[in-house]
Amino acid sequence: MSIVSALAEFAAAGRTGLPPAVVADVTGRVLDTFGNCLAAQELTDPAEPHEATLRMASRWGGVGESSVLGHRLSLPAPSAALVNGTLAHALDFDDTHLPSVLHPSASVVPATLAVAESVGASGTELCQAVAVGDEITNRLGMASYIPELRNSLFFEKGWHATSICGTVGAAAGAALLMGLSADGIAHAMGIAASMGAGVIEANRTGGTVKRVHCGWAAHSGVVAATMAAEGVTGPPTVFEGRFGFFQAFLDGRYDEAAITDGLGERWELLRTVYKPYPSNHFTHPGIDAALALRAGGLRPEDVAEIELGVAAAPLRTIGEPHEEKVRPRTPYHAKFSGPYTVASALIGGGGLGLHLDDFAESAFRDERRLSLAAKVRVVADPECTEEFPRAFSAVLRVRTRDGRRLEHRVHSSRGGPEHPLTMDELQTKYTLNASRVLPAEAAEALALEVRGLATRRSVAGLLDAALITHA
Repeated sequence: MSIVSALAEFAAAGRTGLPPAVVADVTGRVLDTFGNCLAAQELTDPAEPHEATLRMASRWGGVGESSVLGHRLSLPAPSAALVNGTLAHALDFDDTHLPSVLHPSASVVPATLAVAESVGASGTELCQAVAVGDEITNRLGMASYIPELRNSLFFEKGWHATSICGTVGAAAGAALLMGLSADGIAHAMGIAASMGAGVIEANRTGGTVKRVHCGWAAHSGVVAATMAAEGVTGPPTVFEGRFGFFQAFLDGRYDEAAITDGLGERWELLRTVYKPYPSNHFTHPGIDAALALRAGGLRPEDVAEIELGVAAAPLRTIGEPHEEKVRPRTPYHAKFSGPYTVASALIGGGGLGLHLDDFAESAFRDERRLSLAAKVRVVADPECTEEFPRAFSAVLRVRTRDGRRLEHRVHSSRGGPEHPLTMDELQTKYTLNASRVLPAEAAEALALEVRGLATRRSVAGLLDAALITHA
């Protein structure tokens, strides 16, 4: 059986029901995605990518069938998926799967929500689509992990696995909601493989295009499923073929067993972790270490120099180029800076340790943070390299002005597989995010709707509580 056939049969089997643990997990994915989407809308600069995609999609026009979260606006399903997916990834606060090192829900939830609204699906059907879409996204990402590289080959080559694999997962979830058979779902994924894209140079040196990646993946997934429904077909060996997905993106190096072993029995979805801090996930263990040293009494003014040790692969994202990372160009760029995030954590941040205000313009321009960030040097640490990407780890070594040497090592970042966020912490994160643009009563009403998603006869009206006053 080809890889696409195996994945399509798994997806189609999702209609027969999901394990209770998977259903419960999906509602958390949807809640977290909604909170991230809402908080992003606090950023109203016309140059913000979500504002740009909203204007663009509105100009495209078309028959309104799906909601834009927070707005009294209905767009064609692909357009709504584009805007909501861009919102979902706008703050870099979306969930992460290891060792694939990608963010599945930011593409899959917007795509499946848009289609669910357009076809009048039930809450149960939406849960099924999110579950299989996230799982397929994760499995494709896992196939790219090369043990001898200690890294995802997607990442090593500069590809954004989130948007590439997310396009295929979004297509599978969308096709499931459209009622396609296993054969039709396979064609949807086969088509989507020609649409997935995304390079990650913006992580290193800036640029806003990365924030559109999940939106475009969601959009492309919906388009691919619609094409399949209309009769367009994909190649049966789209993944493993001589000119297929893995040859094109990964030079033919991939782990097929990571995709198919235990499919439908062992859910990688359940190992997907939530972010406690709104920054690139590679920065999180350094933040954890800085918060621990701060709790132990270290004051920013006591610091003479800091060494942040991380795995070799993330070093290129959060530590290089050095001059860009100690003085990031934009608040968003600061989310990909080991020096800036460590400095912010030592000064003390909001939320669960660092929150959105720590990346606001006022914080980003704070010379106290920037002068402390200038004291941070990021290096490759052998122990962290060994642990990556099964876990994100870091070691922080500080020399104080009075000559003391302090050290704190984190083997698995908070929110990671060894230290997952509790449901109370996830609810806190959602509330902090949603309440930035919604009244407390509206934020809680939306949370109640999501918690009861699996029992809803229709997803119609799901987002009614999420209307932002200025939208």
